[in-house]
Amino acid sequence: MYHARFNGTHYEIGKRWGELIKKNGKCLLDNIPFEITQEMRDFSKACLPYYEDFFPEVIDEINGIADGQKVDSESLYTILFPMYALVRVTNCSSFIVKNERAFLLGRNSDFLTAIEKLYMNCLYSFKATESYAFSGNTTAFVEMEDGINQWGFAIALTSVFPDSIKPGMNVGLILRMLLEKCRTVAEAIDLLGKIPRCSAGTLVMADSSGAAYLVEFTNEKLVYSSLNGDGYLCATNSFHLPKVNSHKISLEDDWFAEERYETLDSYLNAHSQSMGVSEAKQLLGGEFGFICQYDRKTGKDTVWSAIYDLKNDQAYRCEGNPSRKKYKKDTRFIFNQ
Repeated sequence: MYHARFNGTHYEIGKRWGELIKKNGKCLLDNIPFEITQEMRDFSKACLPYYEDFFPEVIDEINGIADGQKVDSESLYTILFPMYALVRVTNCSSFIVKNERAFLLGRNSDFLTAIEKLYMNCLYSFKATESYAFSGNTTAFVEMEDGINQWGFAIALTSVFPDSIKPGMNVGLILRMLLEKCRTVAEAIDLLGKIPRCSAGTLVMADSSGAAYLVEFTNEKLVYSSLNGDGYLCATNSFHLPKVNSHKISLEDDWFAEERYETLDSYLNAHSQSMGVSEAKQLLGGEFGFICQYDRKTGKDTVWSAIYDLKNDQAYRCEGNPSRKKYKKDTRFIFNQ
């Protein structure tokens, strides 16, 4: 896993990083694990106005990367904007648990082993901007899949195979925007209601005040649930809230989404009121049921695991499958509080 530290305006951040990887003989366009189609080009053009309206800063960053790489910006839009819509992946598991002992957000990122050396932990801080500093993890670039910002607002996504798509913002770039713009879950829920979404997904989010929500959405519906009486929330790659259940799609290969969900739900239902960081590591490491026990020969695996300890302003990350690798405390990111 690469560790990157970015500071400056969005354009400066993008250009410096684009130049750096070009100087090291790398071109982003050579490391894309899917075929670029005309449909993707057309879709990205239709999505562009929404990013320009709602998150222009990220367009500045992408344009900076393009200039640093000496490629056209449109080629990078075509890679990024169709993610989770035309580029459909069904993986990852996440949960929130709150009790007298702990307040935790945990997530396993499951993806392709072929490009696991390219995955990144990114520290962002910005100058002359209203964006908040954050630490985020990604299997790609620019878009983020879990993270925490300087105010102790943490969030994680899981993708859901969509029953329809339309131009809008994808869940990875929405998550990035929420990290940059929101201090609290309440602010994130309000902003989510205003953002046009291109596809489907779930978000678990929590903040240092103790608030926590699960959000499940399509491009038309947005529903959410606060912490239940048992003190936990969980998500994999399917819908479980009644108002979006009708949008579930049965897939031949969903990376064991329901089995992973049952592991989380069963353990948390029984133990959420007594667990702490140690038990969270065990849960994500597969000690209480299937969650990360992939056969790497299939090209699939859990490629990192993250735990955000919101009671103590700590973050832990396992760079690899937590059934085989150890978690380390992230000492690079500094919280405001």
